Amino acid sequence: MFSLLPRHLISVGINYAGPENPSFETGNLDGWTVLSGDAFGTASVSAVSSYWGGPFNQVGKYFLWGFAESGDTAVGELRSTTFQASSTMSFLVGGGWDPINLYVGLIRETDGKLLFNQTGTNDEALIRIIWDTTAYAGENVYVIVVDSSNATSWGHINIDDIRTGCNALADGGLYFNILGQANQPVQGSVALSAAGIYAIDPIRPQFHYTPYQGWINDPCGLIQWQGDYHLMSQFNPVAPLWGPMHWSHAKSSDAVHWRELPVALYPPYPNNPSDTSGRYTGSALLDNHTGNLQVIFTDATDTALHPGALPEVVSTAISKDGVKFTLYSGNPIISAPPSGSPSGFRDPKVFWDTTDNTWKMVVGSGDENSGKVQLYVATGALNTELVSWEYVGVLYEGDGSTGTMWECPNFFPIDGKWALFYGGNGLGWYEVGTYNGITFNSEVRGLLDAGPDSYATQWFVDSAGRNLAITWMGNWATSKWPSRVNGWAGSQSVMRELFIREDGGLGSKIIEEVAYLETGHVTSLGLTKVDGAIILGTSNTARLQVSVDLTKTNTPAFTIQMFSSSAESVNLTYTMANQSLVLDTTQAGYGQAGTWDATIAKSSINVLALDILIDRSSLEIFAQDGTAMTATVFPRYQESKDIKIISDDGETVFNSIVLTRLGSAWT
Repeated sequence: MFSLLPRHLISVGINYAGPENPSFETGNLDGWTVLSGDAFGTASVSAVSSYWGGPFNQVGKYFLWGFAESGDTAVGELRSTTFQASSTMSFLVGGGWDPINLYVGLIRETDGKLLFNQTGTNDEALIRIIWDTTAYAGENVYVIVVDSSNATSWGHINIDDIRTGCNALADGGLYFNILGQANQPVQGSVALSAAGIYAIDPIRPQFHYTPYQGWINDPCGLIQWQGDYHLMSQFNPVAPLWGPMHWSHAKSSDAVHWRELPVALYPPYPNNPSDTSGRYTGSALLDNHTGNLQVIFTDATDTALHPGALPEVVSTAISKDGVKFTLYSGNPIISAPPSGSPSGFRDPKVFWDTTDNTWKMVVGSGDENSGKVQLYVATGALNTELVSWEYVGVLYEGDGSTGTMWECPNFFPIDGKWALFYGGNGLGWYEVGTYNGITFNSEVRGLLDAGPDSYATQWFVDSAGRNLAITWMGNWATSKWPSRVNGWAGSQSVMRELFIREDGGLGSKIIEEVAYLETGHVTSLGLTKVDGAIILGTSNTARLQVSVDLTKTNTPAFTIQMFSSSAESVNLTYTMANQSLVLDTTQAGYGQAGTWDATIAKSSINVLALDILIDRSSLEIFAQDGTAMTATVFPRYQESKDIKIISDDGETVFNSIVLTRLGSAWT
């Protein structure tokens, strides 16, 4: 069951009192009954305010922490007192994601029917869920908390602050974003376009690629083929969690508007959900002889279920139509990793080597001391499918400071140099230097993205000769995936163009085609002096471009606030003295809280230019020197859309400010 719940138009006309002790503020289970098991008891009601990942976000002092009584493996059921359903109901939920075995449910008393249920997010932090209970208003119901999971990790469920009626929708005049999978229609179940069905979810990005349901991480198989841009992603369609890896597939004629295609690659054992074998990250290329689209990827095997198999080899598949891919009969094309690869062997990326005019391939690897990149060269005729490869050696290895396993390596010539980037220690690193056809010598190292949510970037060249890239707007270090309550997790960045910075590093900027997303709603200010605070507009799908005259600005710092309301905001602060740009999400809703900073190289004309993409639950920030900062945000409130500039203790002088509303990538 789902309900399309628009902004403030939810029916709240029928209001009844909710269950007894709805927020556990008695400090015990008064009003609640343990129906079975030992998962819930006197210790379940907790006043602990934080855990390893941050605050629990309980309302008041107490909440029900499903782990506290007997740990993860315990099972049991807990029920509330009976109450009459109102038109609306909300509550906070946290804990493990398992819709079958871990959930908060609403039961109709007369027949015991489960009317609604909601699982957690694999995070302790509590997320507000809203149910439209209009159809059951006036009927006797009760809340049930179910834990039938004996999992050793995330085998518990948390709940707090059950509300009914008007109270369920707002705090202090601010309306909650309406979250919960009961509000997400099944694709094809309603007469809505792709853009329409994607727009229902208040925290889903509108001009970034996301799976409608399920999980994505690394972009892979990026290519422009037969005029269209193809984006594939590591994908689990079954759950908003990492799992047996498929390749999702979408294409675009303009690099910004996307159309979903059928899954490109399936895991080798799709009928066994407990088998995590899958098709890991890889690359795409054009077969110059046949015109076919070829993908080369990691075949990963769950060795616990397939003893004796190698965990990672390299395989390939061919498509004649850009939709259906056929696995090569001679797979794997690299049957074993080279020696010295105990940390792993994955994520092959093919490139054309201009030093000797051959196809070569880099593969991520590492040992107990450092990450490394293995280099292969294609053998045999170069105008046929690339299925025969010879090991060249280690292209480059680190000193251990960037991790002992390098994932998703990309290697390519750019602006007279060679650039290598890879993922290590949960960060995306680049190295720029020289290459002799066999080994790479690094001259400059840095971060591809200075924000918290960028990893597994993939590069390709389009028909215009641009070095383009897309990054996964996520990371493994965080448990903050609140969109799981809506059935999905993960998004890909907009297309970025790469270039060599003035300092020799690797920079990125937004591609020009992002302008195709403009809806016509533009606020454009010329010379603007800010002393205090101004509101530029109210939008959570927009592009903000500012140019600051640093010679005329006399404030020590200024801040751009986004996703702002009286209760929350994201702050982006530039400090003149040290040229630092600090992204602060500590007061920004359900997402990862923290601060991240970068030093912006001063331009020769003393201007700071920032180009910012705001998209419902994500931020992409680009400075003129090539610095990028990416973050996911997930606001709690519908009103958190204001965009402000604050300049205290002095004046910030803007040459220009342009705020442009952007539309859907699915139109």
